[in-house]
Amino acid sequence: MTDLTTRYLGLTLKSPIIAGSSGLTKSIDNLKKIESHGAGAVVLKSLFEEQIHFESQKQIRDNEAATGYGYAEAYDLISNYSRDHHLGEYLDLIKKAKAELTIPVIASINCYSASEWVDFAKKIEDAGADALELNVFILPTDTEMNGDEYKQIYLDIIKKVKASTKLPVAVKIGSYFTDMGNWVTKLSWTEVDGIVMFNRFFTPDIDIERLKHIGGGRFSTEEEFYNVMRWIGILSDGVQCDLCASTGIHNGDAVIKQLLSGAKAVQMASVLYQKGFVEIENANKRLSQWMQSHGYTKLDDFVGSMSMSKAENPAAFTRVQFMKHFAGIE
Repeated sequence: MTDLTTRYLGLTLKSPIIAGSSGLTKSIDNLKKIESHGAGAVVLKSLFEEQIHFESQKQIRDNEAATGYGYAEAYDLISNYSRDHHLGEYLDLIKKAKAELTIPVIASINCYSASEWVDFAKKIEDAGADALELNVFILPTDTEMNGDEYKQIYLDIIKKVKASTKLPVAVKIGSYFTDMGNWVTKLSWTEVDGIVMFNRFFTPDIDIERLKHIGGGRFSTEEEFYNVMRWIGILSDGVQCDLCASTGIHNGDAVIKQLLSGAKAVQMASVLYQKGFVEIENANKRLSQWMQSHGYTKLDDFVGSMSMSKAENPAAFTRVQFMKHFAGIE
């Protein structure tokens, strides 16, 4: 009998597989199906910082168009109402999810600044969420900003959010850092409880017939898990918080490899769109069967056992070009 229980963000999960934040995690019906297929936790669809600002500005513009004028007091009133109304819908989702599910419910904020939205964290806590995931989406495109300035935004967000809530907090980061090892280790020394590696930025594409910009690469591919596994394996033994693997986790084998590298949990999203929630169940079955075949009864028996610090050949994680052949890596 295998025990798939894990601890992530201080929470007990019956499985290390988490349904990641997506359009699939915004309805109660889907959340119940996700739980029934064996997910250990669910991350609700993100509340976007941009959405809050957009809703406020839209209401203001509509008011100006209707009246022909505007004034500061009205701007403040409309902005506050719009913000609270939009947040109210999200808080209702949290409350309903907590009433219907037995697995942990993790709220999600997709953010890019440490502005007034951080006050929402306390309301999310009061609504009953078990944890909060900060999906920080900052693509370093500003030629006037250096790397340290971008990183300070992350640190400011974490500091302000942790000051406003007692919830466990995970930060979901991208892979656009030149000093990934130093940066993730530094992040883990803050008050953050977990780091999710990695988020996927919107990727642009071009319709060459209509000469129009369109979205591309909506879903992750199975091959994308390799880069995640590399960094989980390199960093898992040196960080001061939990690591969660995300992007390219499409099957049970990918789950096993991330756990072996040191992840405490993994997130699935794209494959749930493509093949359905049953893939969570399939991955759990594969994990359980693999554990039985190797004589493991619980996750702690093997999680992190093939991280870089424990590898017979650490070059497997660090070699990035053809020298892998001479390093004896198959």
